[in-house]
Amino acid sequence: MRPVSLPPNLVDHFYAGGGKIAALRGIRTTSAHQPEEWLAATVARAGDGRVGLSALSDGRLLRDVVAADPVAWTGTASAPGGPADTGLLVKLLDAGQRLPVHAHPDRSFAARHLSCPYGKTEAWYVLDATLDGAVYLGWSADVDPDELARRRDAQDSDWMLGHLNRVEVRPGDGLLVPAGTAHALGEGVFVAELQEPTDLSIVLEWSITTSDRGDSHLGLGFDAVMSAVDHRRMSPERLAALHRFTNPRASAAEPRSAFVAEADPFFRLDVWAPHGGGAPAVPAGFAVVVVLEGDGSLVGDTDARPVHRGEVLAVPAAFGGWRADGYVRLLVCRPGVGHGTAPERESRGAHRV
Repeated sequence: MRPVSLPPNLVDHFYAGGGKIAALRGIRTTSAHQPEEWLAATVARAGDGRVGLSALSDGRLLRDVVAADPVAWTGTASAPGGPADTGLLVKLLDAGQRLPVHAHPDRSFAARHLSCPYGKTEAWYVLDATLDGAVYLGWSADVDPDELARRRDAQDSDWMLGHLNRVEVRPGDGLLVPAGTAHALGEGVFVAELQEPTDLSIVLEWSITTSDRGDSHLGLGFDAVMSAVDHRRMSPERLAALHRFTNPRASAAEPRSAFVAEADPFFRLDVWAPHGGGAPAVPAGFAVVVVLEGDGSLVGDTDARPVHRGEVLAVPAAFGGWRADGYVRLLVCRPGVGHGTAPERESRGAHRV
């Protein structure tokens, strides 16, 4: 099986954006509120059935194609989320306005309360940062649960933002957002977002969205769902431990990990710019590839697939191990270590800093 090029999959949303996605993908948006593209998605937006699901060029849903041959696509017939479970959801997210303060449940909470094997730990790899040029991640001091509930009910945006760590970002920054952490993206930030394959959000600041309180607590009520939100201070040391910078202009024969090792059980993102011939580096397994620049090839043991700037590809496990060749810059997005296959020895570990 060869890697499959995926057509655009823009998602309309309450917040503005989408121009940076269109520029990368070489397409036009149809509204000023298409700030997300879901890449190789086999899960849909919560409550919306098919919204977000990726399709192939012939119109078939990737979810159905994967479910029909899960071993070929993911390497396993027994993924936690069923036969269509790739272990991963990737998005391009162009925040044309600030996103609301929100958090996501972890796997334990999701299993107990939502019968779901995944929570929603996520991470951002920054592609561009203009305007506000910042993200908001974790409380800057311990917050009292009762005080947070009062501020949430009053929709006190200034209080919530004022109690979050504001982090200025630049292209090449990778930030892990552990489940339970209150966070928001600032206006002008463009990221590749990797996450567990769910759409589970606890919205603390719904007043700047088109939703309301009733849509903001996963159907569980705030009394139950707030136990999934971390109320503790995120110290500067902890914040630094969630961050890694990967020079977006540097080239290397082997891929470089964009996230800290703490992300590996959930997902992995490598930045690869071989500047000619790449070393064999990516083991067999499901992957989502985003071609940021240039032209090149994904080269397997018996086949090669040309790729070009703006292309998004779903790489099946049956393609085998592969490398990137050419003057090209890629994002290689993969599920967490051990999903689909036995945990492999990570040669890229030497490239962590």
